[in-house]
Amino acid sequence: MLGTHPDRISKTTNPPRQKPNIEDYDLARADFSWQTANSKLFGDVADVCSSKYNITYNCVDRHAEDSRRDKTALLYAAEDGSTERFTYADLKKQTNKFANVLSGLGVNKNDRVFIFMPAIPERYIAFLGILKLGAVVGTMFAAFQEEALLDRLSDSEASVVVTNTELLPRIQNIQSKLPCLQKIIVVQRGSTELPVASNVVAYEAAMQDASDSFQTVAVKPEDFAYMLYTSGTTGKPKGVIHSHSDIVQAMATTSAVLDIQENDIYWCTADIGWVTGVVYGVLGIWGLGGTSVLYEGRFSPENWYRVLQDHKVTVWYSAPTAIRMLMGSGVDTASYDFSHLRHLCSVGEPSNPEAIWWGLEVFGLPFHDTWWQTELGGICISNLPALDIKPGSMGKPLPGIEAAILDPAGNVLAPGQQGSLALRASTVQSLMKTIWHNQGKYDSYFIGDWYISGDSAYCDADGYFWFVGRNDDVINTAGERIGPFEVESALVEHPNVVEAAVIGKPDAVRGEIIKAFVVLKDGVKTSDELKKELQQFVKSHLSGHSYPREIDFIDHLPKTRSGKIMRRVLKAKELGLPTGDTSTLENY
Repeated sequence: MLGTHPDRISKTTNPPRQKPNIEDYDLARADFSWQTANSKLFGDVADVCSSKYNITYNCVDRHAEDSRRDKTALLYAAEDGSTERFTYADLKKQTNKFANVLSGLGVNKNDRVFIFMPAIPERYIAFLGILKLGAVVGTMFAAFQEEALLDRLSDSEASVVVTNTELLPRIQNIQSKLPCLQKIIVVQRGSTELPVASNVVAYEAAMQDASDSFQTVAVKPEDFAYMLYTSGTTGKPKGVIHSHSDIVQAMATTSAVLDIQENDIYWCTADIGWVTGVVYGVLGIWGLGGTSVLYEGRFSPENWYRVLQDHKVTVWYSAPTAIRMLMGSGVDTASYDFSHLRHLCSVGEPSNPEAIWWGLEVFGLPFHDTWWQTELGGICISNLPALDIKPGSMGKPLPGIEAAILDPAGNVLAPGQQGSLALRASTVQSLMKTIWHNQGKYDSYFIGDWYISGDSAYCDADGYFWFVGRNDDVINTAGERIGPFEVESALVEHPNVVEAAVIGKPDAVRGEIIKAFVVLKDGVKTSDELKKELQQFVKSHLSGHSYPREIDFIDHLPKTRSGKIMRRVLKAKELGLPTGDTSTLENY
């Protein structure tokens, strides 16, 4: 479609449309230090504990107290076409009120409060209000069903959940299994259907009665701030904990990579249930005092193009899956005005070169791929505005970050050699603080001072890093990590299923799709209807994006003699690749 292209996009012939925050990559790396970055933000704070360390102070309060007081922080584009604007002064008042609501309910510093809401402004007010109180905020996708919710709320011992009228029943259906859950705060937004229950609190009424004055709670930089659950190869999702000091790397990378400047209108399409929606939908953009767009509606090319056009978005951060869906939609872009766009970035999975060139053809701008993980809390390797892009590459390590390719013994490999992508842990300001109640899992990420990402990659002679694949079985579908164990566990709860194994299968649009191999009980007949039933069963247990799009019925699964399911054998056979050593398999 787009023809043959050279191996790089030169910034000499395709320069940034505006002078970037970092013009000289090598000079920026040479001059950068995290100590200086911390000093610029926090200044000379004598106390170990200070409200200046609090994320919400840095994202809201300090702007509401200076020249940005009346600047639009959040521009909310509702699905019905209406818009709402919140200034920094508005956000300060609203987050003060919500912190007072929580305090009145007995929430204290370090308590866990979770958000389970769609894309509405209240979820950001809640997020920042929770942090303002010094409590730990957790976020969940609005698509989560009861089993996924139960796993996270139970493990975190959350005392409060903030949700809306539509999603409330999912919480109520599992609340008897959540002894730590004390209150459910419900946003109505016009709906009057709110059940009367001792533990249900009406958000609007509580906010109306709350004072708009609140003293932001003093915290230490290393105090826990937010937690996200990430899927692994085995077991339940793990709670990754981040601290208030993450704000420094969030701001530094939002400036360096997303290139946010004072007059930008910025749109990050990521949901707050995903780490990108937290770090670059809240922390980075508001830490810098920018203006962010929040779109409530469902994805469609026409809707997204209208958001870009109508709200004059200048910087856009999205996912390769969405970009590929736009590419394949056939929607004529000529009727839209994208002249205000000046910088595009993508995240969540590798950007295939064709999508990057498509951006250049349609918008006159290439997408800049960025690499990081939930555990890292901020972009670590990226294509910067002033750097040439090698389409398909992750880019180069950011100022302050040391990255390398290691062999299994932890030795650094030479350029061109494939190995494990690792980061010097001491150079990542926003690195997770722990895994909730699982020190062993946390320790497993490290070899000495190296954080081991679990990604296989190589570095070329020019210092660009290239993603090869995952070293484990985690599935990356549409930019979201899905643990095979979660899907398998849901499948085997179906009364007709004995066993199940799940793999990621390459897909042109989603990166990977989930494929399941299912062993049925004796006497159960296979059919397309049963496949659809199983798909719907998983959707109802986990979420709309965690179900297997393909299902094969098989007689038995490949296992080791110790009973471990060998997903790699299934994947190799599915893709027509060598199965490797099968000497440890039992009867396969």
